[in-house]
Parts: sequence; structure tokens; C-alpha cells
Amino acid sequence: MKIAILDDYQEVALGFGDWDSLGAEIEVFTKPFADPADVVARLRDFEVVVAMRERTRFPAEVLDRLPALKLLVSTGHRNAAIDVAAARRNGVVVSSTGYIAAPAAEHTWALILAAARNVPVEFRNMREGGWQTTVGTILSGKTLGLLGLGRLGAGAAKIGKAFGMETIAWSQNLTQEKADPHGVTAVSKDELFARADVLSVHLVLSDRSRGLVGAPELATMKPTAMLVNTSRGPIVDEAALVDALRRKEIAVAALDVYDVEPLPSEHPLRTLDNVVLTPHIGYVTREAYEIFYRDAVEDIAAFQAGSPVRVME
Repeated sequence: MKIAILDDYQEVALGFGDWDSLGAEIEVFTKPFADPADVVARLRDFEVVVAMRERTRFPAEVLDRLPALKLLVSTGHRNAAIDVAAARRNGVVVSSTGYIAAPAAEHTWALILAAARNVPVEFRNMREGGWQTTVGTILSGKTLGLLGLGRLGAGAAKIGKAFGMETIAWSQNLTQEKADPHGVTAVSKDELFARADVLSVHLVLSDRSRGLVGAPELATMKPTAMLVNTSRGPIVDEAALVDALRRKEIAVAALDVYDVEPLPSEHPLRTLDNVVLTPHIGYVTREAYEIFYRDAVEDIAAFQAGSPVRVME
């Protein structure tokens, strides 16, 4: 059996699972693929592919051209980058792994705190021999606005309460009854954007959420507000966000996710002085990787034994 482990950017995958137990030929890919044709060309001979989250896309046009593929393992319990119906049509089993939400919720607050207290700028200044060049802001008493109050949004709300923030939230189906257990006030979409001092995105990417944060929404935010996105890049209209940041319509954006990943080196977000950027590392922790790769090995072993587990439908 030939197994491909994809997008191991940090070159750590083989250290997080008992791959030798599979008795297979394993190749690790540490760089992203250029395009769908590159995916097909480089993976055409592999029976098993282990995909790290949504770093590599597997639409029908790719799956239809991978005749050797029999098992596609996705780390995490959902993967919008995989056309599961097309996989099934091609006789490919798609299995998932376990997942923990804590890393992403924690990273949301790493970004919020870094932006509020200008940590990247002051860190750089200290390295260069400087001292106190910015004035930060506190979070206590401010309003935390959550775009989405699912598991990750609820986790962010809990931490916001510890900082003494008032928390409000909106999503298409959110009611006050659903918000009450989290100590959150459900508001309208317009009120969410207008009142939030920190607006944090916690929605799943879908047709309904794609581009949900656009120029009109950004225009209603306070000029002192912070936008945080640790969910999925396309939920925020990236061009509109760049324009709003350039015009200082909002004070700062703290981002871990982008329309195109890895973020192109020449992207304008890399040049703005009112952004805090991290390279989609919200889930990239030792604990998460231990679950991902341990379960990936289990998925492959179960498939080898003829009894696939954690099959995505």
C-alpha cells in the first residue's frame, strides 16, 4: 500500500503516529501543490491519502482523475475541501479523525491580546533596541461581538467573560434561548457590527456565510474596532477588508485565515501596519496533531482490515 501524507509544513507528521505498524510505503509532502493538475500528477499512484484539514482541495475534477485512490483520510471531523459525494462515486472511502476545539479558541484570544496591546510591534521594537512606542487598549468593559455562537464561539464567549467583557452574538438561527446558557445577548446583525469593540468570526464556511462580512458591514463598525477571524478566510470579503484597513475605517484586523493559503508573499495584507497575521495555526498544536495522526493511522489500519471507521457521509 502506498500512502501520501500531505501538507506537512512543519515536517512532524511521522513523529505523531505509529506509521511503521501499517507496513506501507509512505511519502510525506511538505509543500503545497501548485494547482489541481499538480495534485493529480503527484498523487495518481497512491491508494491512501492523508489530508491535513483543508490545505489541499479534493473536488470532483481531482477525485475523478485519481483511479488508484481507495481511502482519503481527513484530519478533523469535517472538511469542506473534499467532495464526499464525488469520492463515493469513485469508490473512495473518506474517513475523519478526532478534533479538539480548545486550540482554536485559545488562538483567537492570542490574536485579540496581541492586537489590543500591540505585541508584534513592541516585540520587534525591543529586538531593535527600542522602548515603548505604542499605546494599547484594555478589554475589560468593552463589547465582544461574536459572529456565530457554536462550539468555538461559545468557547470565545467564556474567555471574554473572564476578561470582564459584555458579549453579544448573531447568526442566522441564533435565539436568546440558545444564547442564555453562555451568558450572551443575541442581537441583530446590524447591532452586532455597530456595537462590537472586538468582532470575532466563528461561523462554518458555507454558501450562506461566504462573503458575509463585506464592505457594508465593515462600514458600520466603530473606527476603534478590531476584526478577528480564526474561522475561514472567505467569510470576510478580503478586498473590502484591505480597503477598510487602508482607510482606517476599523482600527485593526487580527487574522489567522485567508482566501488563498499559504498567503501569497506579495499580498497587501502583509504590508499593512494595522494587522496582526498568523499562518493558520489556530489548530496547530502538539495535542491536536497527536489526535489527528494517531486517528489517521487507526483509520488506515481499519481500512486495511476491511472495516473502515469514522466514515464521512
